[in-house]
This record gives sequence, C-alpha cells and structure tokens, in this order.
Amino acid sequence: MLNWTIGNNMEELFYKSNPWWEEKYNFTGINREKYLIKLEKFLDNKDIVFLTGLRRVGKTSILKDFISLLINIKIINPKYIFYISLDLIALNHMSITEIIKEYKKIHKISSSKKLYIFLDEVTYKSNYQQELKNIYDLENYKIYASSSSASLLKDKNAFLSGRQRIIEVLPLDFEEYMLFKNIKIKKSDNYLIESYFKEYLNDGGMPEYVLTNDISYIQNLIDNIIYKDIIAYHNIKNESAIKDFFKLLMERSGKQLSLNKIAKILSIGVDSARRYLSYFQNAYLIYTVEKYGKLNEKIKNPKKIYAGDVGIKNVVTGFRDKGAIFENLVFLKIKHLNPSYVYEDGIEIDFITEDKILIEVKYNSTLNEKQQKLFDKFQANKKIVIDSAQKFLTILT
Repeated sequence: MLNWTIGNNMEELFYKSNPWWEEKYNFTGINREKYLIKLEKFLDNKDIVFLTGLRRVGKTSILKDFISLLINIKIINPKYIFYISLDLIALNHMSITEIIKEYKKIHKISSSKKLYIFLDEVTYKSNYQQELKNIYDLENYKIYASSSSASLLKDKNAFLSGRQRIIEVLPLDFEEYMLFKNIKIKKSDNYLIESYFKEYLNDGGMPEYVLTNDISYIQNLIDNIIYKDIIAYHNIKNESAIKDFFKLLMERSGKQLSLNKIAKILSIGVDSARRYLSYFQNAYLIYTVEKYGKLNEKIKNPKKIYAGDVGIKNVVTGFRDKGAIFENLVFLKIKHLNPSYVYEDGIEIDFITEDKILIEVKYNSTLNEKQQKLFDKFQANKKIVIDSAQKFLTILT
C-alpha cells in the first residue's frame, strides 16, 4: 500500500511538472530568441547541453520556451518530453536514472524511443556527472540541464569530457529589456533610446525585476544567493564578513581589486578574501578581468571586477557613478570575447578582446590626453570608443 502511494504521488508530481502531457502547451512568457537558437543548434547531436548563470536569470523559462518549440514547431510527441526540477524535496531519495525510469514507466515508453530530458538544477544531485555519462553512453536521450553554480559544473573527474556544451545565460541585454518592457521605438523616434537606456542603466537585466520594479525582489535574491550558495554551502561562520565583502565588491565594480586592501578592511586573511571572491564568482554575482600581457603579468597584477547584473549592484550601492555602470554593461556585452584590460605607466584602457579589439568606455565624456596617447599607439585590429547608448548598441556590428 505504501509503495502504491509513493508511486501515485510521484505520478502526480510528474504531471504537474509536465502540463503538455495532458493539454495543448504554448509558452506564455517572453521569448529570449538568442538562447533558443543556441539550444536548437545542438538539438540533433548527442551532446548534453548545460544552461548556467545567475539564480533567476531566466534559465527555467528558456527551457520551458524551448520545450514549447519542440512540441509546436518540431512536432515532437509531448509524452517523449520530460522536464523535472531536481531541487524538489520529494526527489531527494532518487537518482537521476531512477527518476527517468519512473517517468518511462508512467507512459510505458520502450527503450528504443528517443526522449528529450530537461533536468533543472541538475547539480542538486551530487554524482550527476557520472550518472549523465552513463546515460549518454547507454541511452537514446537528448539531455538539457541547468545549474546556478559554476563550481558545481566543474567536471573534476572528466566524466563528461567531450560530451557537453555549456551556454551561459546573462541578464537581459538592452534589446531584451525593451522587449520585456513592451517598448517599441520607431526609427523616427530614435532620440528616445537614450532616455530608455538610462532606465536600463538603473534597472539592469534580471527578468522578474524588470517586469515588476520590486526592489524587495532583488534584495531577497541577493539574500538567497549569499545564504544558500555561499554561507550555507561553504559552512561559513563569519556571516557579516561575507555580506560586507559583497558590498565592497559592488562598490569596486569596474575597478581593480586589491585583495590585500579588502582583507585589511574586513580584518580577515588574504587567503579568506581570495576564497570568498571565488564563491561570488561561482554564483555568477561577479566576474573578473585580468590585465593584458604575458602570464606573469596576469598573475602579479590585480584583476578588475564587474557585477553579474547592474541592477543588483545599484540596489546595493545606490544608482550613482553612471560611468562605472555603463562600463559594466559593456563588459557583459563583450564578455564572450574574453576581454582583458590594458594598463601601462599608470594609464588604463578598459578592454582589449581576444581578437584584438581595443575598447575604451566613456559615458558622455572623452579620453584625457594621456589615455588618448596610449589608445592611439596601442597595437590593435580595431579601436572603438563607446560614449553613448547608440554606440553601445552598435558594438561589434
């Protein structure tokens, strides 16, 4: 009797998680097309595709939107599509293999059928990499998975080497921001872009916050990440140091970071400061950029840091220093080009990308004489000064 009850409850949970099994399904959220294109690109090969990024940046919505595409555009039988969030308490006692087996039993699916498996928050299963390797090797599944932790995605035992693709979901870019705000600008009204861009500088790109402008949402998100992904996960006793460390990181966004100085301010060891920094990086709350140059220069020079989302930064520090916020947005836009910063004789140029595009960010301002001299003499394939919203929108075009 007990086993029947457990099985019955599991079936109910699975049906709730997969409404397309019983009714016509159309994703009702806002489409983030550039990520759907990336997911579709890997549809016909066997690679396991991981979506990763900040908590609540929209990974689950993108997966659900892609499921809608599979059903309505690719005309895949909904019964062969299985979505489950692995952070559900009811699944704590089950392995990924057991969960998928239960799903197949519900629909009486034979082993020969190709299935599309979506595993949200896959890193909640501690041995997920070995399980996914076995599934990849033995089963006819196409697997999409998500995680909000960079460190937990690291495959130390190389179980998934050659078997995975990783797609990072970033906060909304300006075009997506306008879409979420339901704002369309006619070409004759292009002068309005600057006004809306100032709002984007303030709001950032966390989807739910853009839709609601509820500051408590961002505050709760920050608390959740710091407590769940950092303090609780790493069993940190000094909670106040972690919170103060995060505030300092947000204040230093767009600047070089001295771990020695931060350690001194917080009365903690430099090793602790370095460890704390990695925790915030792994949670996608910050990114770091190295100095351009040879390996020893990269190692011995401080890194510049940027917030994972400028809306989060602004809630922590207040909406000030628009130049630093603008630079942060430029970094997020060019992040995929692996930028470094240039620093010579006390003069800094913001970015040099891996394909040698030199970029200086000056929000409504100009380079000073020394910067201009370095900018002019530095060897690069292309040089860009980004000083307005219009220039921002046309980077790399």
